[in-house]
Amino acid sequence: MPTIRGIPGPYRFFFYSFDCNEPKHVHVRRERMICKFWLEPVGLCANDRFSPAELNRIRAIIVRNHAHIQEAWHEHCGEQRSTH
Repeated sequence: MPTIRGIPGPYRFFFYSFDCNEPKHVHVRRERMICKFWLEPVGLCANDRFSPAELNRIRAIIVRNHAHIQEAWHEHCGEQRSTH
């Protein structure tokens, strides 16, 4: 599970190794909570235990770091384009 480095805060942003067959997205974990956000456009895909307020904070972090997260996706998956 490659972690995206350089995003400060209590969250771990990461990809699973099998993620490259799906549209671009990022997983976010803190303690026992996890969620998944699509990247194009940025939107919540799945959530397990994060509050709505915290999801809004996570979305804002993703938007602020969008280029960095996209670059990490391409490093992880290559230049594959989704069919979404």
